[in-house]
Amino acid sequence: FNLETLEDSVSKYLNLIEESKKAVDVPIIASINCVSKSEWIPFSKKIESAGADALELNIFIMPSDLERTAEENEKVYIEIIDAVLKEVAIPVSVKISYFFTSLASMIKKVSETGVKGIVLFNRFFNPDFDLDTLSVIPSNVLSNPSDLGLTLRWVSIMSGRVSCDIVASTGIHDGKAVIKQLLAGAKAVQIASAIYRKGPKVIGEMLQEIKDWMSER
Repeated sequence: FNLETLEDSVSKYLNLIEESKKAVDVPIIASINCVSKSEWIPFSKKIESAGADALELNIFIMPSDLERTAEENEKVYIEIIDAVLKEVAIPVSVKISYFFTSLASMIKKVSETGVKGIVLFNRFFNPDFDLDTLSVIPSNVLSNPSDLGLTLRWVSIMSGRVSCDIVASTGIHDGKAVIKQLLAGAKAVQIASAIYRKGPKVIGEMLQEIKDWMSER
């Protein structure tokens, strides 16, 4: 992105938040993913001013720097979170990856910063090679039900051991998957790929599946 393109993208996103607030009665939770520490704070403030009810910081520091230690990488996460929490009054959650030397310890550290929730886990761009054009192309853009196991494992492991809510993400494609995550200890779930595959109606189908399961018991 050049600066003009970046500013245009930010403006469009802020307008989306404002228009969504006018159009719906449910809370609007904004999510941001910046490429440097300096961008998080002003962008967070703008999102709050646009009317978002809560904010998700989707943080991933690529652990590919040969000169930076695991501790130094983790410090960046905490610095970003602390800085944003000082700037905004709306609830903040943090979405992280599973690429940490000591994942359980890092999840606990993040939970103690004052955030209201931790989302496990963010989903990455997966590269592939097109052998005909010799170009880099995306692979496995959408999640699959088979991806559920990783988040289900870590929601279960960390449930009751952190100082904030846990939110499950990735691999949740039906009501049964939602139920499993709730049983594991998640307070909420995030879905995206299921909506891309089946449309918004899948949300109602999931909710009905949860109601039916609970009524049976």
